[in-house]
Amino acid sequence: LLLRDSSSEVRLNIISSLSLLNDVIGTDLLHQSLLPAILDLADDGKWRIRLAVIERIPLLAKQLGGDFFDDRLLGLCVGWLGDDISSIREAAAKNLKELTTLLGTEWSIQNLIPRVRQVMEHPSYLRRMNAVQATALMATAMDVKLAEVEVLPILLEMHYDPVPNVRFNVAKGLGIVGTIFDRSVYQGQIVPILTLMENDPDRDVRYFATKTRELLSAAFEKST
Repeated sequence: LLLRDSSSEVRLNIISSLSLLNDVIGTDLLHQSLLPAILDLADDGKWRIRLAVIERIPLLAKQLGGDFFDDRLLGLCVGWLGDDISSIREAAAKNLKELTTLLGTEWSIQNLIPRVRQVMEHPSYLRRMNAVQATALMATAMDVKLAEVEVLPILLEMHYDPVPNVRFNVAKGLGIVGTIFDRSVYQGQIVPILTLMENDPDRDVRYFATKTRELLSAAFEKST
């Protein structure tokens, strides 16, 4: 009943007490009751409520496992990348990384990456930019070999995006993920793209490409 309370704060408090609820009433009943409440709170007019819901998603993943994440909830987690509030979009990207950490690389590749890739084709450059940021963060939480095969190519191909803001976020993203790979991946796949971006018509893209290349170069030199 409290999960259907008219106050969003009350419903949020119930979700926050998930671990206690799970111990008492069990997972099956929680599945039936929680999802409608989460979907409702995720659309709340108060952005702080939406943010609080995002911050509690990893708790759901930890307590209820990957089976809890049906199409609606997966769509919700990725859909937050397009929220009007920048704090929500940033939290959404971090949330996808945490889900990857908790539920594993293969789960993320199967359930999250295809949806994030769809966002990369969205007409809004802001959504594409947020998808690039999320992809970079998710890659850092993955098995390195799988990230190299399944995720890095997706990030690299976004350097073709027509909007400079997306392209320079690709450069920044490569700075985040670059050091998780070995030197051969860095030199064979990342450096060629950064070299292209260093000659980009846009000044900001050139700046971030150069900055990322210097950062990664220094990191690999230090590791030798």
